[in-house]
Amino acid sequence: MTERRLEDVSDRNLALELVRVTEAAAIAASRWIGRGQKNDADGAAVEAMRKAFDTVAIDGTVVIGEGEMDEAPMLYIGEKVGCGGPAMDIAVDPLEGTTITAKGGPNAITTVALAEHGNFLNAPDVYMEKIAVGPGLPEGVISLDAPVKENLKNLARAKGIEISELMVCMLDRDRHQESIAKIREAGARILLLGDGDVAGVIAASLPGGGVDMYLGSGGAPEGVLAAAALRCTGGQMQGRLMFEDDSQIERARGMGITDPNRIYTLTEMAKGDVMFAASGVTTGAMLNGVRRVGHGAVTHSIVMRSKSGTVRYVEGHHNFAKKGFSL
Repeated sequence: MTERRLEDVSDRNLALELVRVTEAAAIAASRWIGRGQKNDADGAAVEAMRKAFDTVAIDGTVVIGEGEMDEAPMLYIGEKVGCGGPAMDIAVDPLEGTTITAKGGPNAITTVALAEHGNFLNAPDVYMEKIAVGPGLPEGVISLDAPVKENLKNLARAKGIEISELMVCMLDRDRHQESIAKIREAGARILLLGDGDVAGVIAASLPGGGVDMYLGSGGAPEGVLAAAALRCTGGQMQGRLMFEDDSQIERARGMGITDPNRIYTLTEMAKGDVMFAASGVTTGAMLNGVRRVGHGAVTHSIVMRSKSGTVRYVEGHHNFAKKGFSL
């Protein structure tokens, strides 16, 4: 077997290993669905994900994680994970939608993205202004610098539909009230999410996702995770960091951010060969949540690679009697 062929087989195996990581986090978090304790749900997901990484054949470094070393006990920025192998950078959100999980709401997921060293934007823990659309559209059809109505006009024209047929997805936040008003004034429809903008961005890129555009501000680390997913599915995305004060700008400079006003393209946030995996915790538009079945559980996951562009949905049936843990 040629070296190239062996590398491709290794990549495929690694993609499935990432699914095992997100499955473990999803199962652990599912114990806390509807219990009103978001920190416990997040902690369970983090611990399970960190333990699952111990069996993955990589020399991994967390670059998007739970915070700095003094802020998080596990999966902190700079932490080494894996049991040895190729050097990889890792972006994680062990539980996107902690509040959703605590309330038993829809669309909570666990996510992991992986790339070769240096290929993820080292995003500080600040807000990021984002705009994203799916594949098959003219380059430059959207821009963060363009007015909302202009972006909607250009997208509708490119898709050959009326603005009134467009569905825009964004987080339901007070800071988005002006954009919401402009979208409705232009005639488009809006899908407002309680939490989970990674899932929202991905929905804009998948056939049948029911979303034409993602717009609005959310966490910058989540923006990098979403960019990794779009690198696999295809699409366009722009992001611009939003700083509240000079101290945040200085901290970002220490992470290699030289221009605080820069608009980052998709490939500037996640470049090279990228892998992405996510598992549902609670049922949403993209993934089904964890279901208890007897002495086990059923998980629903998505895994994709930018190299092949293949998107796979994986249904896992877990037997806790053999795995040694329970819900």
